[in-house]
Amino acid sequence: MAAVRKPVLLGLRDAAVHGRPTGPSAWTASKLGGVPDALPAVAAPRPVCELCRQPLALVVQVYCPLEGSPFHRLLHVFACPRPECGSGGARSWKVFRSQCLQMREKETQDAQKQENGLTAEDWCEGADDWGSDSEEASPLQPVSEFGNDLSNAKDRDWTSQLQDLRLQDTVPGVAPPAPPGGGPALPPSVPQFLPYYICVVDEDDYTDFISLDHAQSLLREYQQREGVDMEQLLSQSLSSDGDEKYEKTVIKSGDKMFYKFMKRIAACQEQILRYSWSGEPLFLTCPTSEVTELPACSYCGARRIFEFQLMPALVSMLRSANLDLSVEFGTILIYTCEKSCWPQNDQAPMEEFCIIQEDPDELLFK
Repeated sequence: MAAVRKPVLLGLRDAAVHGRPTGPSAWTASKLGGVPDALPAVAAPRPVCELCRQPLALVVQVYCPLEGSPFHRLLHVFACPRPECGSGGARSWKVFRSQCLQMREKETQDAQKQENGLTAEDWCEGADDWGSDSEEASPLQPVSEFGNDLSNAKDRDWTSQLQDLRLQDTVPGVAPPAPPGGGPALPPSVPQFLPYYICVVDEDDYTDFISLDHAQSLLREYQQREGVDMEQLLSQSLSSDGDEKYEKTVIKSGDKMFYKFMKRIAACQEQILRYSWSGEPLFLTCPTSEVTELPACSYCGARRIFEFQLMPALVSMLRSANLDLSVEFGTILIYTCEKSCWPQNDQAPMEEFCIIQEDPDELLFK
């Protein structure tokens, strides 16, 4: 019996973030760049690079509660933007997961509202709104629900959709728990990329109205440059019965993997993130033993599963205002605890795991 394919959501860059949003409006939004937002009573991650020992820059923040879970849930991905650490692999990247009970967060909101002379109902109105003025998504829905009602995705005003998609910042053991209403400002030495909100579309809906002409043009260019017939390549068997044939098979297998990657993202070249909880990653190059030997969760010992990945289009969008900061990668695969465990009263984010795959041909994504 064929396995059911997990739904895939695509993250796209949307409006620029202006100012420093606070409260739930900050940590219930997904964004790229800027500074990390912090959940109530959880410190915002502020990690340092294992190579240069300098602060890492926030690459993306993703608000992704799981269906049926009582927790708010944030994932932060950081990278070292300094050229000398560009080839440092996983040592210059960090991923953190933060969670807090929704009831506890609601009690904090209620107390704040009473202090301000407002009722809880007044203060919370629209707090869990995912960008719709007429409908509210349940805070218990997973990020995979962000794509609901996207049949007219092409014509949507995604700027308005992103106003409530925010996340938060903090680092284990470094920053104290963020006070209600916003965390402390980061020190001036912490590098920052220009912040933008991330809007979400369903991959299946998006492919209905995006032309494949551009992707086909890129593939033709690649075939001409490399002298590779991709269609013939896909039809060839990968079996081998000799050393020479095996060597050729490895090379062609790499081309085949790259071709599949390009073909899959062809409908939406501008995607910067692919989310599929417990789904299958889209490999850019042949996976190494890292994928089959993922380390277990450092707290509960459960296995880690794929959750989302960062895409090549994001590279050109990570820019700073005054500093020459940048990161280079093909795709970043993010793996998290299958149980999404969270120790009671924990106030520090939990580190998760990422795999970096380099871009075999960065010219194709310019």
